[in-house]
Formats: sequence, C-alpha cells, structure tokens
Amino acid sequence: MSKPQTNLPNLFFISLPENLNTRISGFTLDPSVLLPVEIPPGEEELRLENLSWEMIIAGMLKILAYEPEHVHAGYYRRFVLAAKPDVPGQLEQAGLMKAREKEFELAEDIFRALAGLMPDSVAYILNLALLSEERSSIYGELKKTDLEEYYLGQAFEYYKKALSLDPEGPETCYSAGYFFLKNGNIEKAENCFRLYLKKSGNDKKKKEIQSLLEKLARRINSDILFKEAFDFIQLGREEEGIKKIRIFLGDFPDYPNAWFLLGWAYRRLKQYEKGRDAFLHALELDMPHTDTLNELAICLMELGDFSESRERLAQALTLEPENTKILSNLAILSLKENNEEDAEILFNQILEADPADAIAREYLAYLKNR
Repeated sequence: MSKPQTNLPNLFFISLPENLNTRISGFTLDPSVLLPVEIPPGEEELRLENLSWEMIIAGMLKILAYEPEHVHAGYYRRFVLAAKPDVPGQLEQAGLMKAREKEFELAEDIFRALAGLMPDSVAYILNLALLSEERSSIYGELKKTDLEEYYLGQAFEYYKKALSLDPEGPETCYSAGYFFLKNGNIEKAENCFRLYLKKSGNDKKKKEIQSLLEKLARRINSDILFKEAFDFIQLGREEEGIKKIRIFLGDFPDYPNAWFLLGWAYRRLKQYEKGRDAFLHALELDMPHTDTLNELAICLMELGDFSESRERLAQALTLEPENTKILSNLAILSLKENNEEDAEILFNQILEADPADAIAREYLAYLKNR
C-alpha cells in the first residue's frame, strides 16, 4: 500500500498479488498497475479490513475526474466500465439531481468523473458547461464579480471543448449558441444556430432558433441604422438622420437612446416642440440621464418654459454637480430671465473649473461691456 502517482487528497494506491489473473466481464486485471482507493473524508490511513471494490472504483473515478491524462487513465476507464457497466447512467442521474438541488460542488465532481470516464462523449462536457453557466449567473446576482467571471470563463472553455469534440452536434450548437448570444458574441451565436438548423430534427426547437435568427438579423440591421442616423445628425444632415431613426424606432419603439437621438436632431433643427416630446419619451423609458435632461431643458428654454427648464437643469445637476455644460445652460437661462447677477456668478464658476471655456468667457465679456 502506498500513496504515490497523484496529488489528489484521500487517495491511496494498492497493488494486487503478482499471481492474480482475474477477469471481470472480459477485462483482465493487470497486477503491475497500482489501484487507487478513495478513503472517507477525515480518515488519514487506509484500513485494509474496510477495503471494497466500491472504494477502488471511487478512487479511479476521482483520478479520471481531475487527472484524466494520468498514465493509467485508460486502464481505469476499462476497469470501471467492466466492473460497473451501468455507472455512466447512474452517475449522470445523480449529477443532474445534485445540480437541481444546487449542490454544485458535488455535481461538478460527478460530471467531471463522467467526462474523464467517457472522454469521447460530449454530453458530460455540456453538463459541465451548463453547470458553470448557472454558477456564474448566481454569483453575478450576488455581486461576486471574481467568481462570476471565473465560472463564465470555465463555461467558455467547456463549450470550446464540446465544439471541438462535436462541432456540428445539435445539442452542442444549441447550448453553445445561447451561451455566445448571452455574452455578446453574435457572430459565433449565429454560426452555432445555423448549424443547429442544418443538423437538428427537433422541429419545435428549429422553429425557435429560426425566429431567433430573424430577430438577430433585424437587430444587426437596426444597429447599422442607428449608427447611420447618429452620423447623419453629427454631420448636420438632421433630416436624413431623422428618417433613419424613425425606421429604427419602428422595430425598437422602447429604446430610450433612439428617442434621445430623435430629440437631438429636432433640437438642432430648432423644432423644439418635437425635440421636447422626444426627450420626454426617452425619460419615460429609462432612468434620468444628464444629457437627456440637459437637452430637454434647452428645448423648454427656447419654448419659453423657463420654470420647467430650470427644474430639469437642477435635476441634471444632482446627477453631475460639476458638469460645466449644465452650469452654462443655467447661466444662459438666468440671462433669459434677466438675472444677470446669477448668470455672472455661474459663468465665473465655470471658468474656475475650466479656464479655457470659450462660451463662459464670451458671455462674461458681453456682461462686462453692457
């Protein structure tokens, strides 16, 4: 009895008698190969009187789980499958049950053992990938970022391995596709989903994936539209930008950034009522943002609604108290209200924060020369 050949805890190795020539379901034992024995946690020594074949099989599965490249891994695989031909199905059911019960460590141990026992079977790699995904999601909800990222990376590695083993397998492509989609890799997701449609015989899932691919195509086209709209507006071609963003809103009517872009275009065209309405709609769809509040305040100011404009600027300042763009609009609003003293204070405050602010300098020069 010895404890060599592995760094795994709770494992001892035993040798069989040299003259032993036992066969198990067609498998012949090799006395030259040491057999691993897993002892119960808390025990430091192997008691030979307690030795059982189950302890030996448990030891082999532990090595296959965590050292699948072990020098005797192939022998251990053949041994386990000869001694316990039903073990893959039994272990898989146990692993799925542990996963459902959120006993993730045990579930991982079981699925790793299965992956080591059946290295050509992609099903157990997928189980490990899905398990890692779930663990990442749970840690994300708990705001444990390091663990969330660790298990996300682990899931990615398992999916890579699954795709290398079974690059066109329907279940592999289905699960990997959703993983890539969830994590923003649209190109890889689309590739997996297209392969799924070619290889799968599951009509219900194929319909689901076909619908998803159509939505992705619309989303990609819409992203292009959104960028084109932004570029047109920035280049001073607001009318063309408005046409593009209106098409985008036809597909994504609840996207607040699109309503902001629409409002920005109308404000630049001095169509302040339309700009105001677009910015108000953006605020209905999302939490208040400084830029939206500021742009809305400009529209309200130009429409003569000074009170509401000041309220929106004050709201923006609570989000970004040192934002000179907001302070500048507050100063301009004060001028429109004939409150030159407040305007001068605000412009000086801006110059303290940013001595190069040209607008503040121009207005202060204007006030000084009045």
